Amino acid sequence: MEIGVLGSPTSWYLRDLTRAAGDRHRVLPVSFRDLAALVDRADASFSAGPIQLNRLDALIVRTMPPGSLEQVVFRMDVLNRLEASGVTVVNPPRAVEAAVDKYLATARLQAAGLVVPRTRVCQTAHDAWNAFQDLNRDVVIKPLFGSEGRGITRVSDEALADRAFRTLEQLGAVIYLQEFIPHEGCDLRLFVAGERILGMRRCNPHDWRTNVSRGATPERFTPDNQLVDLARRAATALGAPLAGVDILPGSDGTLYVIEVNAVPGWQALSTVSDVDVAAMVLDLVVRLATANRAQHGN
Repeated sequence: MEIGVLGSPTSWYLRDLTRAAGDRHRVLPVSFRDLAALVDRADASFSAGPIQLNRLDALIVRTMPPGSLEQVVFRMDVLNRLEASGVTVVNPPRAVEAAVDKYLATARLQAAGLVVPRTRVCQTAHDAWNAFQDLNRDVVIKPLFGSEGRGITRVSDEALADRAFRTLEQLGAVIYLQEFIPHEGCDLRLFVAGERILGMRRCNPHDWRTNVSRGATPERFTPDNQLVDLARRAATALGAPLAGVDILPGSDGTLYVIEVNAVPGWQALSTVSDVDVAAMVLDLVVRLATANRAQHGN
């Protein structure tokens, strides 16, 4: 198969997928900035430089870079239309859209019956202050869009909270607050690839954030049936066949589903797993593309 990888052409994940593909599949780098569309009387097609995206068997979305509102909307439009044309897109555009929007993702997880931290989302400093009081004056402020712990701040001081809320209001930001969940310094990343699920524990004795990019140490971990079920339900809630589900065990034993990443990395996971994760990802993509072909009679 010909499989495009939408992301950086110099990335570790492109190298890893190319290695795992060997001579079985052709892996092609695709850049967001090169996405272009053609609409005329006889045809509608999509390209990225010399690559005709319509001719791909599948496209793996590996990143969602920042851009202007117009750029982001156009890029998602292309992915949606490309999927509608019959190309298998992993993850599906709607799953990517839901996962990058923390409010929408949290709302979908809660609607699916999963336990999430108490969350307040608002647009004014006044409303944020009231939410701060309601959440026991110990909150985590998160950007509505973002990953890997970037821009996340814990605030429990009233003066700092007031200053942060006023600054965010002046910037025109949506203010996303979650109650701080006391924990033992570790969380769980469950990597979902269709029916297969791998686990990793991430611990950080120096920071309450447990992202590996923030200094946490990955550890080998085998999830039990309860955690596997939570991960499957979370990925299904966002419509993501490929997902990184972050679960935080609270100090009281409650399992909180914190986030679902629709463009999950596996570099740290590979160091603590005996599984070839890139090969597992490719196997999922090939299975989805094969099923999609059969459904459309190709």
